[in-house]
Amino acid sequence: MAIEAAPGPLAGVRVLDLTNVLAGPFACHQLAHLGAEVIKVETPGTGDLARNLGASPDLSARNMGISFLAQNAGKKSLTLNLKHEAGKEALRRLVATADVLVENFRPGVMDRLGLGFAALTPDRPTLIYCAISGFGQDGPWAASPAYDQIIQGASGVMSITGDGTTPLRVGYPLSDTIGGLTAAMAISAALNASPRGAFIDVSMLEATLATMGWVVSNHLIGGVAPQANGNENPTSAPSGTFQAQDAPLNIAANKDAQWTALACLLGREDLLQDPRFTTREDRKAHRHALRAELETTLVTRPAAHWVQALAAQGIPAGPVLTVPQILAHPQVADRGLIAHFDTAPGLERPIDVVSTGFRIDGVRPSVATPPPALGQHSADILEDLGYTGADIYRMAREGTI
Repeated sequence: MAIEAAPGPLAGVRVLDLTNVLAGPFACHQLAHLGAEVIKVETPGTGDLARNLGASPDLSARNMGISFLAQNAGKKSLTLNLKHEAGKEALRRLVATADVLVENFRPGVMDRLGLGFAALTPDRPTLIYCAISGFGQDGPWAASPAYDQIIQGASGVMSITGDGTTPLRVGYPLSDTIGGLTAAMAISAALNASPRGAFIDVSMLEATLATMGWVVSNHLIGGVAPQANGNENPTSAPSGTFQAQDAPLNIAANKDAQWTALACLLGREDLLQDPRFTTREDRKAHRHALRAELETTLVTRPAAHWVQALAAQGIPAGPVLTVPQILAHPQVADRGLIAHFDTAPGLERPIDVVSTGFRIDGVRPSVATPPPALGQHSADILEDLGYTGADIYRMAREGTI
């Protein structure tokens, strides 16, 4: 069943998605939800590598892997072999109709194909060309291959994650996702400056570092070497994860008034007179002793009790949930974050995927169609570009599409 999608702010914008796996597809996923027409240009026969990734071997075998389904709803799929001259010509025709092109090849690949920014813009000077790469278009690491794991390690994210016993990656592809969001933001800004063209160079490394402002600034300005703090908030205490009777919960008593209210709620007014906990800096210096003191009371009641009681006193607190638990919670389930499609091409089964994390005027942006099968829209798109049925048949026979 198609979802009725209201026209978004990018309605009328055509985006060519030449990307693979996560950062680029996620960027174009955002643009599709904002109303852009997104044409995914894929390699014939194989397509986006994400088509073969995910937790379901069956779906991966059908070229509709869960990793692909997660971020390609609302897009069209056109297969083109960009190593064939006929495929290059078809892309050039398509670029002549497009507003944006997004690619995440290694720097230089598109130039070597004769399809880089300098080659495409003479015939389409208003083209916004966004190149997403691990490290940016220049620098000593520019040509190095990079997936999310590599960027998490190189950016310092792993060095500040965990309890300090060993570097740990964040539990989802953080740098890929941040790179995609950064690209979508930059593209949207460039579209706002239309009709000028632009070359956007997105470095996943730099995009990740840009979100680490507090950590980086503590080093640059405060001279403090960033380190892993586990579940403790290094800027305040008591602020972190605490053990209740049945499960952990998070408490963030970051203000002095919240700390006072917390001590009183737990019946531990004596801690307010303890010189170890008098000021914020005192509490930070003795955070582990403070946590132990608070947990002597917290372990007497379930986490849900404390979350409710703390919230009633204006003390920020929340449960530590699993992904299935939060998806089932009314806070998420009742706000329409998850998009449902009765089926997707070749699947004969319903799928649910995440949409976007915002609403505009009370309406969450949506797309009308499920993720496409590989090459599902090739013939229609090529016909619109002026190719005849005989042309399309020949291109298929020659492996161009």
